[in-house]
Amino acid sequence: MNIGRTKSSLLLLNFHQFLRQYSSIHSISPSQTLQENIEAVVESKSYEKLPDLFPSLQEACHNPNLFLFLSTFPANLRTQVVDEILQSLISIRPRSRSQFVHVSLLFYTLQSPSPFPLSLPVLQRILHSGCVPAPQTHLLLSSAWLKQRSQSKSVANILMDMRSIGYKPDSNICNFLISSLCAIDELAEAFQVLKGMGGAGCVPDLESYGTLISAATALRRTDKAVELLKEMVVKVKLTPRQGTIINIVAALRANREVRRAVEIIELLEKESHNVGFESYELLVEGCLEYREYMLAGKVAMRMTERGFIPYIKVRQKVVEGLAGIGEPELASAVRRRFVELRS
Repeated sequence: MNIGRTKSSLLLLNFHQFLRQYSSIHSISPSQTLQENIEAVVESKSYEKLPDLFPSLQEACHNPNLFLFLSTFPANLRTQVVDEILQSLISIRPRSRSQFVHVSLLFYTLQSPSPFPLSLPVLQRILHSGCVPAPQTHLLLSSAWLKQRSQSKSVANILMDMRSIGYKPDSNICNFLISSLCAIDELAEAFQVLKGMGGAGCVPDLESYGTLISAATALRRTDKAVELLKEMVVKVKLTPRQGTIINIVAALRANREVRRAVEIIELLEKESHNVGFESYELLVEGCLEYREYMLAGKVAMRMTERGFIPYIKVRQKVVEGLAGIGEPELASAVRRRFVELRS
């Protein structure tokens, strides 16, 4: 892997000097033996021994970070060492054995003065191994990202910098970044990441849109949620998960936007996407809640056309509501349809 090894021989010659210098300027601490072992493993390039030195999350989250000595290396040598560690741990099985090494390395890179792009390959390796990053990762990643973005760097440029050290950004990285930003209510920046994914060669998927829509609906930002749903369905041609549809219908109902919710259901049906029972039921209940009885009747009839039948109390309220607003014929038609479907 080409990651910039200019004058590598000279740098490696000074490798021992860097380690000795680091040891001499730091005071003795309870973790000194562990620290020395880690430095020795890195010095000898016996990286496959690292998992045995990180038996628990406690060591991985050690403060100061046990990989802090890497900060004394020139940037290109530091990148080379991190790359070698990542490559050496790929073959270790089970993959979970390397989890705490990756966690410690990720915490180190994210808290360094220049967290990008080096932290992204480390995070990528954690995600590819099937492990779940430590909870603190969301805050560390989003904080580092926002700081980098404040320097007027585009989303695509930050992600594309991974290529300069031999790695490629992917949707896993972008989706985790989106979820991290959503976790601290930085929805505007999360939207920018979604828009910038294409420029970095990453294709937004169900996870990308689903995470953002979930965050937007949780804050009742229905305009943004509807915009994202329409984009994924009409433009990107993705099939939304039932949970995503439920979130949008529920948020629109909570905002008293039941007519808009009906339009969303109609759009999904037009685009040949299945809408589940729960979404229809939420919508009928919302129509009844806001005394939209005609709308409730139409949605209920649409449910029956797809083989769904509302709960008994909802059926009764629909029929009674239609009769109460002077629509006995529609009430009778709805009642007959319920009876036919039950039989």
